Amino acid sequence: MSTEHSGTLTARESAQIEEANSSGRQPVAFVHGLWLLASSWDRWRRLFEDAGYATVAPGWPDDPDSVEAARSDPDAFAHKMVQQVTDHYHDAIQRLTIKPAVVGHSFGGLISQKLAGAGASVTTVAIDPAPFRGVLPLPVSSLKSASPVLANPLNARKAVALTFEEFVYGWANALPEDEARQLYDEYHVAASGLPLFQAAGANLNPFSEAKVDTKNPDRGPLLIVSGEKDNTVPWAIAHASYKRQSRNPGVTEITELPDRGHSLTIDHGWQEVAETALRFIKDHGQRSEPV
Repeated sequence: MSTEHSGTLTARESAQIEEANSSGRQPVAFVHGLWLLASSWDRWRRLFEDAGYATVAPGWPDDPDSVEAARSDPDAFAHKMVQQVTDHYHDAIQRLTIKPAVVGHSFGGLISQKLAGAGASVTTVAIDPAPFRGVLPLPVSSLKSASPVLANPLNARKAVALTFEEFVYGWANALPEDEARQLYDEYHVAASGLPLFQAAGANLNPFSEAKVDTKNPDRGPLLIVSGEKDNTVPWAIAHASYKRQSRNPGVTEITELPDRGHSLTIDHGWQEVAETALRFIKDHGQRSEPV
């Protein structure tokens, strides 16, 4: 697949935006997090398109086109920073003729909230979102999940892949081992270490890029989805994010899905999560005026 760019966007991303614009449908933009590619949203995109939406799933800047390409060049992920990635998604969203709903997972959930805080989305769903400045809980399981990166300060400059055992603890702890292995083989790629260091230090740095404008009245409705068994972003973090966001005048909701871990967007139960997001967007993501 071509990686030629239109501005900062790839040919694939530009084609998705053009198709969404020509459809005249309400668009939904999907934001992936660390250790995944945009293709991890493919089933979600089909479900949302069958429900009458147009969809776009940009990658992070300079993401390889496939899992195979990503594994052959893991260094391509190094040095990505939270604001750089947010700006890339903002660029994509601004090229849509209708303001989109935005759905993000993990660090994509943090980025989706940054976009909402900038007034860029008509409604937002943040699934097991990484914490932002002001979110204070530091559960032991979350620290252990991040330790493959945070244990070595030099990883801030690197791309880091998880071992299968690390993936099981942080992502697939609620799954049987055979499914965990399947997901690891099918989806897992290296990830930039920098965003984890940015999030870890956010409460010590008033200028942190891991900061969300929770007060903007143009934020729009927001749903936070938490997996009950998530070791990476457990309920304490998701609920603290909700408490910060609930001060906004817009609709703010949180829901916990039982027996689900951090892999909830890609594992066998993905459709339950997708339909939870879809219902919220249908209820609160009324078609917006062209942007």
